[in-house]
Amino acid sequence: MDDGRLNNMPLIKPETRAGIVGMPPFSLIKELRNKKAVIFDLDEPIVKKNMEDALPFLPRVYCAVLRTVVLNSVNLNLDIIFIDVGPGKCDCALHVATILNHYLDIPVIKTTNLDNKGFGTPLCRTEMPLLEKMEKITLGVKKSRINEIDNLPSCRPDAGFWGVPPRDFSLLKLFPPTTNIYGWTRCMENKTPADQELESYFNPGIPTIFFAQSFCAKTALAKLLADCHPRGLYVDADVTAGSSVKAKIQAFLELSGVKL
Repeated sequence: MDDGRLNNMPLIKPETRAGIVGMPPFSLIKELRNKKAVIFDLDEPIVKKNMEDALPFLPRVYCAVLRTVVLNSVNLNLDIIFIDVGPGKCDCALHVATILNHYLDIPVIKTTNLDNKGFGTPLCRTEMPLLEKMEKITLGVKKSRINEIDNLPSCRPDAGFWGVPPRDFSLLKLFPPTTNIYGWTRCMENKTPADQELESYFNPGIPTIFFAQSFCAKTALAKLLADCHPRGLYVDADVTAGSSVKAKIQAFLELSGVKL
């Protein structure tokens, strides 16, 4: 089913178990919240299953996040799924929607989020452990109201993290709390996931890790921006961030003079 219009949305009852992939339009999230739906962010590793269990549905060349989406979708008892298949997510999400629509007996609705009203990025710019900031930003995907965080003070950044939220949040522990966030994660907080200008923005004055999940199309942009940055390092990781990836990040930050 392909329809981002709310007036054609299937009936949402209180406690409807709705899965979301990427960032569906803000108006849709607001409608789900108003109808008191229970929202599951299927990008996050909710179901504790072996990633190999996704192979009957998706090949390994799909990123770990989309394989996680499939594992969640087939194992959670959901009533409906909304997948952003526009420029705010990725082309692969479109094919995942087709696969889930084939295997599941619930509506799988494709949406396209072209929202351009920005809500600001105070979390990306404040001093706070990077892992905690990332958790707050990803949690905000399911919210239709913005918390009172506009007054968070901006910090003087010592490092930058550009990219998508990693499936393995443990690598975020390597960064100092004065790390600023850029890339698609900043677009997430701003609630404008298709804003390519914002996604491509970085601060050339601070050492920056440009991160993407292995096999994600965003690896191309991450690599390009890292090459353009005077102190940038491109890094990708699949399901988990192994010791070599973490050692590379830690060494880069230390050699750049960042106090960890």
